[in-house]
Amino acid sequence: MTSVTTKPDSLQLDAETAPQLFDDWFDPIETEVRGRARQFIEELIRGELDAVLARPRYGRSKTAGDEERAGVAGHRHGSRTRSLTGTFGPIEIAVPRARLETPEGRTTEWHSSALRAYQRRTLAADALIASCYLAGTNTRRVRRALGALFGGAIGKDTVSRTWRKVKTDWEAWNARSLADEPIVRLILDGTVVRVRLDRKATSISLLVVLGVRTDGQKVLLAIESMGGESAEAWRTVLDDLIRRGLRRPEFLIVDGGSGLDKAIAAIWDGVPVQRCTVHKHRNLLAHAPERLHEEITADYNDMIYAATCEEISARRKAFLRKWRLKHRAVADSLEEAGDRLFSFARLPLNQWRSARTTNAIERLHEEFKRRIKTQTVLPSAETAAMLFWALLASGQINMRKVDGWQTLATTPIAQPIDLAA
Repeated sequence: MTSVTTKPDSLQLDAETAPQLFDDWFDPIETEVRGRARQFIEELIRGELDAVLARPRYGRSKTAGDEERAGVAGHRHGSRTRSLTGTFGPIEIAVPRARLETPEGRTTEWHSSALRAYQRRTLAADALIASCYLAGTNTRRVRRALGALFGGAIGKDTVSRTWRKVKTDWEAWNARSLADEPIVRLILDGTVVRVRLDRKATSISLLVVLGVRTDGQKVLLAIESMGGESAEAWRTVLDDLIRRGLRRPEFLIVDGGSGLDKAIAAIWDGVPVQRCTVHKHRNLLAHAPERLHEEITADYNDMIYAATCEEISARRKAFLRKWRLKHRAVADSLEEAGDRLFSFARLPLNQWRSARTTNAIERLHEEFKRRIKTQTVLPSAETAAMLFWALLASGQINMRKVDGWQTLATTPIAQPIDLAA
C-alpha cells in the first residue's frame, strides 16, 4: 500500500523564511517614536478622566464648598486593553475605566472623547488608507503598499470599511446649496465606466457638470450615474442643480450629444451653446476613409484656429466648397453643427482657447480612468461617482482657472460668423 505524506516542500519553506527587502532597515528615530506613542496616548486619556472627575488618580474629590469646582461624581474601576493602529503603527494601550453617577441616581460607563468606542484606527491612519486607495492602489494591494507602516494590520476589508466613511461627506456635497456660487459658464459631458450590476459587468454613463465662477476658477457641480445620456437623464441632473439654487448660466460648452441638446433647449433656451470642436473633428473623420484624414484635419484646424472671425468665416466657406466635391459626407457633417461650432467667436479673443472644447472635463475623465485601471470593474454605480468626486475633493486633482478669465464679465455678442455657404 502506498502512503501519502504531506511534508511541506523545502523550497517553499525557504522562500517564506528568506529575508525580504526593507526587513533590515532599522530606524532608531521611528522605533523610539513608536515606543513612546503608547505612553503618550495613555497619559492623554488618563488626563481626560482626571478632568471629568476633577481629581487625579488616588486623589480625593472636591466638595461643594471648596473653592474649585467639584467634578462629576463617580469612581475608577481598573482598565481594559485596546488595540489601536495609527501612523505610528499598531500598539496595545491600557484605557482607564470609570463609572459616573447620573442625576437619576444610576451609574453609567465613562467613555473617552479622544478615543471613541470601538475605534481601532486613528483618523490620520484612515485618511492615509483612503488616500492610497484614491492614488490608484486597489483594495487587495493596500496591505502590501502600507505593510511596513502598519505592520501588516491593514487588509482589503479594512480599506473597504475606511472608504465607506467617505460616503457621509459625499452625501453632504450632493445636497449642498448652489445659491451662493457665482457660476457664469457650464461645461457638460459624460464618460463611460464599467461597474458590477446584478453580479455582471455593465457599462454605465457618468454625467459630469463643471462650472466656471466669475473669477475663472473651475468647480465640480455634479457627477451622477444615470445609466445613459438620454434627454431625460440630463434633464434630471440639470433640474437638481436648479433646485439647489444654480443660476442661469451665460455660456454652455457641450459634447454635441442629442440628449443633452434637448435637455438644454427645454431649460435654458437662448443661452449660447458651444459644441466641442474636438468631438466634431472626430465626427468628420468618421465620415471619411483613412486616406483623407490628414487632409481633413489640416483644413479643419486652419478654420477652427483662425485668428479672427472673418478668417474663420472665409475658411469655413472654402472647407465646404472643397469637401462637397471631394467627399460630400464630410461637408454635410460640418454643416450639421451649424453656428454652435463657432459660438466661441462670440467671446473675447483671450477666451477662445478655453471655450472651444470640453477638454476641462476630458482631463478629469482621463485621470479617473487611470485611477480605476487597477480595478477594471467598480463595485457599484455609486462607488464610481463617489470616486470621481473624491479625486477632486481630496486634492488628488487640482483644476486651474480658465484661460481669459479676466474678461468673463463680458457679455457674448451676436453670432459673428457668416454661415452662408
